[in-house]
Amino acid sequence: MRTPSLTTTAPARFLLLGDSHAGPIGHAAQRAGIPFRGGPIGPGRDFTDSFFTTRDTPAGSDVVFRSVEAEEHYRRVLGELGIAALAGLSIPLVATFGFCAHFVALRENWDLYRDRSGLIPPAFLSSSLFDDIVRAIVRDALAFYTHAVGLGLHVLAVMPPQRVPGQADPVVFMAAQERIRLAVTEIGADVVDLRQRTTGPDGLQRPELCEADDEVHGNLAFGRIILAELLERGL
Repeated sequence: MRTPSLTTTAPARFLLLGDSHAGPIGHAAQRAGIPFRGGPIGPGRDFTDSFFTTRDTPAGSDVVFRSVEAEEHYRRVLGELGIAALAGLSIPLVATFGFCAHFVALRENWDLYRDRSGLIPPAFLSSSLFDDIVRAIVRDALAFYTHAVGLGLHVLAVMPPQRVPGQADPVVFMAAQERIRLAVTEIGADVVDLRQRTTGPDGLQRPELCEADDEVHGNLAFGRIILAELLERGL
């Protein structure tokens, strides 16, 4: 799901970096005529562990993505913004890294912790061990947010659509994304959590906000809700 930067001469209002969940945000901004740069630079599974390194440059501290495609896209976007490093960013950074909780919640990853009935005990999901495991899985995403916040950037981390594909455990999904939310909040990023506005009584994404024929993504309507929230927060 690749969303190009909006083509306009107006100054960009924000830099968008992330996985495919960034797509609806970019599409909504395009439709609304809100200038931005960036978009999805790879699949969610690529942005949990070991996806970037940091380096110091004459232009300031920067990140280098290990994926050739992601790095090329990132460099192109920096060029469009007229900067040579992340440290030079003067507009908010909107990101979705680390919030692909359905990868964290893959059923097979948690079989060791199931009881005899095949369920994950609530006590385990609220334990420090579970917290440690989740943070370890998304450690590079947390490191990215730590680096960006440390540069003094206004970082807005967008939580994912509440959609759980069949290969993921819904209970683990809900618990894991909450641990990720808390970890990113502790770092100092501004977490965009729209669950109360986008879910039904079961806690899952309302059908009208889901991408058709897709188990994971939100649609344009969902992106518009996120965009409205970002604008309310000063973009």
